[in-house]
Amino acid sequence: MVIRRPPGTVGDEERAITGNRQASWAFADAFVAEDDALIRARARSHAAGLRPVSPGTGAALRLLTAAGNAKYVVEIGTGTGVSGIHLLRGMRPDGVLTTVDTEPDRQQLAREAYREAGFAANRSRFIPGAALDVLPRLTDGAYDLVFCDGDRLEYLDYLAEALRLLRPGGVLCFEGAFAQGRALDAAHQDPESQTLRDLMRTVRDSPRLAPVLLPTDDGLLCAVRR
Repeated sequence: MVIRRPPGTVGDEERAITGNRQASWAFADAFVAEDDALIRARARSHAAGLRPVSPGTGAALRLLTAAGNAKYVVEIGTGTGVSGIHLLRGMRPDGVLTTVDTEPDRQQLAREAYREAGFAANRSRFIPGAALDVLPRLTDGAYDLVFCDGDRLEYLDYLAEALRLLRPGGVLCFEGAFAQGRALDAAHQDPESQTLRDLMRTVRDSPRLAPVLLPTDDGLLCAVRR
């Protein structure tokens, strides 16, 4: 049991619990090791100034696609292919990943990463462009999972599109729900933090969704479309 201290002080018990929790999170995030293809894709991401999904988040995405026997997946935010490799590894052998990004140069790096990971070219479909221009052109109810890792300010719009794209029982995921802690603190009133708080409330309270907020890295908000 934690003994509460006066504001501004931290007791030994609280320090121990906090330290144990941080160690547990770090262990969980590194639990599934990444191979050379992922390590190289991650290095390219850092070189491009991008923040790829953590190993723990990637493992969660792989688990969700595998559990749903996913054949058709949409990814918003290709990056250099880190999340795409995890998604493809969880999908069916005949599955196709549709990945959208505003930067064709990044998508070329992702193509290379997928090839290095052993995936045939027909396992992925690259669409350059803004997500809110591309998503309306995709087929209603045709997808098993939608993963959103694009512009946080557009997440509520992605939610509306994802609900249209997903089949019943399909899964949607939003990366970066915590915004490095800002979205969890009402003192932060910047547009991104407010949008993420609105998103979490909307997903949690929607009768069309069965939600969960996973504490992987910067927060992975997931839900199943009922």
